Amino acid sequence: MPNLSERDVLVNWHPYTQMHTAAPPIGITRGEGTLLFSEDGHTFIDAVSSWWVNIHGHAHPHIAEKVSEQLRTLEHVIFAGFTHAPAVELSERLLKLLPNNQARVFFSDNGSTAVEVAMKMCLQYWFDRNVPRTKIIAFKDSYHGDTFGAMSVSERSAFTRPFHQYLFDVVFIDVPVAGQEEQTVSQLQAALSTGDIAAFIFEPLVLGTAGMVMYEPAVLDRLMKLCQEQQVFTIADEVMTGFGRTGKRFACDYLRQQPDLMCFSKGLTGGTMAMGITTCTNTIYSSFLSEDKTKTFFHGHSYTANPIACSAALASLDLVEQATFLEDLARITDSHQAFAQSLQGKPGIKDIRQTGTILAVEFATHTTSYFNNLRDTLYNFAIDNGVLLRPLGNIVYVLPPYCVTQEELEKVYAVIIGMRKLVVKSFSA
Repeated sequence: MPNLSERDVLVNWHPYTQMHTAAPPIGITRGEGTLLFSEDGHTFIDAVSSWWVNIHGHAHPHIAEKVSEQLRTLEHVIFAGFTHAPAVELSERLLKLLPNNQARVFFSDNGSTAVEVAMKMCLQYWFDRNVPRTKIIAFKDSYHGDTFGAMSVSERSAFTRPFHQYLFDVVFIDVPVAGQEEQTVSQLQAALSTGDIAAFIFEPLVLGTAGMVMYEPAVLDRLMKLCQEQQVFTIADEVMTGFGRTGKRFACDYLRQQPDLMCFSKGLTGGTMAMGITTCTNTIYSSFLSEDKTKTFFHGHSYTANPIACSAALASLDLVEQATFLEDLARITDSHQAFAQSLQGKPGIKDIRQTGTILAVEFATHTTSYFNNLRDTLYNFAIDNGVLLRPLGNIVYVLPPYCVTQEELEKVYAVIIGMRKLVVKSFSA
């Protein structure tokens, strides 16, 4: 009988994969904690939390039990005209953890749709008032998803090139990395002076697919304050940073200013189920209340507020609210900081960036393109050594599940040290 890998290549089309040249996918039969077990007997440390979603570890027994219970009660019900306990409880509990200006929860299916919802809310807010605010500001190099609205506010690149003519115009400003803060502030001020800006969307503190580019809370506070002074809505895309990644429960916990809207997915359900959430202020929500039915927010998904996904999210929140959750964040943060310090100044290292449980190592290479062959060399080296890492070109990042042990972290670090040696050897050649 053919194995999973052999069967897969006959029927499936994988994301972000050139299927003509890609190696057959690795067949995974089960997961436990940080580990993935393949059908051919290999074990891998999932050091990227399976695209940043799995925050508590694979097959977590508490989440599994709560999902199983829900399956025996109610698997789904239309969320237009109906509601159910998991959705109500999830919204109640999540809002208590968020900045206190967040008042309403809108459910969708994933991170891209959570962003689409936020942008549509902002644009319709001004449309319903007959105020010509139609532009959105975003950071250069940002990524907010792969649907058309989300692509529009993301970096124009080879990934979006076939669709550029279909994307709406966006005002892009520089990321306020160290030394460029004033330049970004000036760019934002100039953009706001036009009077046609509806919203400013940003990945708070860390731009994920840009290569884990990081900036400080203080400058984001300044940018948000400028927007709020001009009644421009601020949208915090916490799809990646939410639920502990930056060392606090949410990246916005580092800020003095409060965003008007927030977007969540990935870690929302502990990596168990697909779900997106957009939260907003009462100002935005109440603006849609009208006797005029055309002012309804016309957006929805078949699986909006799916009870099983809500139950998974509730079980994940149980773990997020435990004292040990913050302890694990601190433990991983400290470990990353120590490892980053040990690499400082070493040959082959261009830069090291770290915020909370996110660690990024940028190797010094002749080219930094996502499409260079170094990415494949580094990826295969990690796989051969039992670690799942997905380099962004010459940048290797670590975002482990929070249950990762120190021994497992040390193995991941050892693989990165081995990568550095490969890069030095290749660079010198």
